Amino acid sequence: MSDWTSKLPPAALSYIADRRIDEVECIIGDIAGVARGKAMPAAKFAHQTNYFLPNSIFLQTITGDWADNPFDAFTEPDMILEPDWSTATAAPWTADITLQVIHDAKDQAGNLVSFSPRNVLRRIVALYEAQGWRPVVAPEMEFFLTARNLDPNQPVIPPMGRSGRRAAGKQAYSLSAIDEYGKVIDDIYDFAEAQGLEIDGILQEGGAGQIELNLAHGDPVRLADDVFFFKRLIREAALRHDCFATFMAKPIAGEPGSAMHIHTSVVDVKTGKNIFSAEDGSETEAFGHFIGGLQKHLGAGVALFAPYVNSYRRYVPDFAAPINLEWGRDNRTTGLRVPISGPAARRIENRLPGMDCNPYLGIAATLACGYLGLINKVAPRPEFQGNAYIDSDEIPTTLGEALDLLEEDAALTEIMGPDFCKVYDSVKRNEYKEFQQVISPWEREHLLLNV
Repeated sequence: MSDWTSKLPPAALSYIADRRIDEVECIIGDIAGVARGKAMPAAKFAHQTNYFLPNSIFLQTITGDWADNPFDAFTEPDMILEPDWSTATAAPWTADITLQVIHDAKDQAGNLVSFSPRNVLRRIVALYEAQGWRPVVAPEMEFFLTARNLDPNQPVIPPMGRSGRRAAGKQAYSLSAIDEYGKVIDDIYDFAEAQGLEIDGILQEGGAGQIELNLAHGDPVRLADDVFFFKRLIREAALRHDCFATFMAKPIAGEPGSAMHIHTSVVDVKTGKNIFSAEDGSETEAFGHFIGGLQKHLGAGVALFAPYVNSYRRYVPDFAAPINLEWGRDNRTTGLRVPISGPAARRIENRLPGMDCNPYLGIAATLACGYLGLINKVAPRPEFQGNAYIDSDEIPTTLGEALDLLEEDAALTEIMGPDFCKVYDSVKRNEYKEFQQVISPWEREHLLLNV
């Protein structure tokens, strides 16, 4: 066994077994959370000492265009990629034996590239560690299976189930509904097992063809890596069965949107105990301060939780998405929910992020807002009682407005990283400008001959 394969985690070693590795994919996540990088024969990977990619990959928009570079606009210097061996995992949908390895992005002086989303999350986790704390997160992934959509001008429709009928909405938690596309679910489980990824549960959500996949709680960077990997494997599982998997926030008109709810708690490293719970099991001041930080800064964080124009179609009343920054115990109408739990598992669920957000940035922004609350001892507002599906001017309604709020929040911008925020702003304003030049079917239908 060569030196590099001895560094692989158990699941990757089990997948290889005694077979020859054909290819290795060297990948990093860009601003959108899309896998970028290069694939190479395993024999070359084994003898390669350096891997390079230009830092401009973080300025590529979701349409493939390039945003203005706020730093070096011309030379596009190479980053040095270093493999994080703990992330090495199978790509089980490929015809050959292929491994994926997430790489750390460093500049040529050996420093972590500050505007790499994974590095942003690592830096914020390090702030917690400096205080003697260990953040714990558990993301929930919602997504739609849809019929293949080959013409962007046509609406997205639900997939055909094994019964020969299209998936129906309003079937939340129905086992029969999820059985309709059981073969896709089977491949998701099989791929996850081959990759060493843990699934806590899969269920039918309220939308037609909408599924929720829950992940067990754990380290923020590892869980963000898992979501990053899961998005790819779920898409591949769907394609095997003649349908698409989409993580758009609102792919189908009239159906609920897809969220990535993030459950968060914080553990004292020395004692191993949840700092949100006192010895008698009651809620601590730290618990309130974390909520206070979320309430103070999440409005600006929406630019990271809702990164596309489509994201804001999810923030509508009575469609199972929060439109407020209120908090409540076991209240799904509030943007911040405290689930039922024992003292050791006391946590706060941030319900604002859409499934279209970059998992590294969604988790990073949640932890950043909570950290600011803990450090500055921000008091929360009183718990909201009753139905919180109310209009709120705390939540921006467009991407442009959200980017303005992020720019104005000096504390959140500083903790997320000024360089990162400049790059993010440049990419997102480029995408927003491009969208504003598109004329929609609604405009043609209602304005062409009527105004």
